Amino acid sequence: MITASNISLAYGTQVLFKDVNIKFTPGNCYGIIGANGAGKSTFLKILSGEIEPDTGEVIITSGQRMAVLRQDHFAFNNYTVLDTVIMGYKHLYDVMKEREAIYAKEDFSESDGMRASELEGEFAELGGWEAEADAGVLLDGLGIPVPMHEKFMSDVEDNIKVRVLLAQALFGNPDILLLDEPTNHLDLESIHWLEDFLSDFSNTVIVVSHDRHFLNTVCTHIADIDFGKIQLYVGNYDFWYMSSQLIAKQMKDEKKRREEKIAELKEFIQRFSSNVAKARQATSRRKLIDKLTIDDIQPSSRRFPYVAFKPARECGKNILEIKNLTKSIDGEKILDNFTLTVNNGDKIAFVGPNHYAKTVLFEIISGNMEADDGEYLWGVTTSTGYFPKDNVRMFSEDLNITDWLGQFVEDADETYLRSFLGRMLFSGDEALKSCQVLSGGEKVRCVLAKLMLEGANCLIFDEPTSHLDLESIQSLNNGLIDFSGVCLFNSHDHQFVDSVANRIVEFTPDGVIDRYMKFDDYMSDPKIRDLRMEKYGSKNAVAL
Repeated sequence: MITASNISLAYGTQVLFKDVNIKFTPGNCYGIIGANGAGKSTFLKILSGEIEPDTGEVIITSGQRMAVLRQDHFAFNNYTVLDTVIMGYKHLYDVMKEREAIYAKEDFSESDGMRASELEGEFAELGGWEAEADAGVLLDGLGIPVPMHEKFMSDVEDNIKVRVLLAQALFGNPDILLLDEPTNHLDLESIHWLEDFLSDFSNTVIVVSHDRHFLNTVCTHIADIDFGKIQLYVGNYDFWYMSSQLIAKQMKDEKKRREEKIAELKEFIQRFSSNVAKARQATSRRKLIDKLTIDDIQPSSRRFPYVAFKPARECGKNILEIKNLTKSIDGEKILDNFTLTVNNGDKIAFVGPNHYAKTVLFEIISGNMEADDGEYLWGVTTSTGYFPKDNVRMFSEDLNITDWLGQFVEDADETYLRSFLGRMLFSGDEALKSCQVLSGGEKVRCVLAKLMLEGANCLIFDEPTSHLDLESIQSLNNGLIDFSGVCLFNSHDHQFVDSVANRIVEFTPDGVIDRYMKFDDYMSDPKIRDLRMEKYGSKNAVAL
């Protein structure tokens, strides 16, 4: 068990936490949520001991081991992938290496033999004989094949390092597990594996994530950070969201009722305070007003951007025809005779482990890349809006946000643009902020604003939920559900895919699977599962 007692932390005038008291018990998974800047990651660092709070303490049950998902991708460059994972259980790793060093000695003394005997007992007790096999299972579940296990961390790509560090945190059945954005850089298949792992995990898990499906699947509790406090809710993210919306409505209705009552009483006092016959009654009403003074009923600090895509014109019958599209990059064939007809009303999710193929397809049909062979043809009434995975290239000029957005809108005055940006959470002087200093999430909101103003009837999104907080993801999700046009997109957000898409196109090693159905139905359909096994040549191809 881990307990935060009277935790307070401030940076200058910014108070992140004030007298926070919360207890995390075994057998539960706690999702830490809160607006950007609320202190989610900071709170995990306080729990792990990386940051010292101004007041209070973190208490861990004696003898319990804590594991933390590390963010330093270069700390283990001199170790193999397998050793890096086992290092997650430091005591076991130290015993294992000391044992190996003793047996490697040429002059094996009597004292060495006695020490080796002690280490053998401790090694067995700590599960050392199963360590490499257990580490291998974790790596395999996270999509890292056996030939890579003996490679040095310096020789693997960053996206692989992230998975190795996640396996390191999971290794050895820790009593307390702290995970900050564990689904980052994972494909849907690995996220699905992690969900199953954590659902079966019997100890304490505390996790920060922007993946709603992940939070819904693994969490038994939600810890909401707001106004320097942490409120604990039983249930998953969806339960918290519905509960918080209900509470917010009740608070709003109560505040309005009390404001109306106060206005009524004030009017009474003003009318009758000069009337001697009514003076006593007016005095009592004034006292009542004092009691009715509106308390600090604070609405949630959550800010939801306004996301709504309204096509300037309806789509025609012909949307997009792709025939035999082929593209190779650096000698590797990315697209091979890819053919697809996009119809009116389609909202297509492109899925599968070959993520580069999706990006290349989107770049080609958006006109940013030339195909080696094949062709594509947009319908004459189709207008497109494109959200690229790499949006940095869209912010190369040193403009403020208002001027940047004005490039894409004809005859739009500054007042209109700033009003629109306000709905995207760039209020006041924030709309004059330089594009060069924007965060990843702010840039995404700028691109979404551009797409909304352009009024396209076919939208293309390549990983749009990256860098967004839960509130912005929810708004974008709802905006695309309500969108009346055509949508082609790629996302690792399970709930986003399932709620928006009505058609699934999967890139497999042996061609494409194309079905008109929701994502969850696609995943659970036994015929689709059999077909996927054939195309992947593996019985393990059961998730995306």
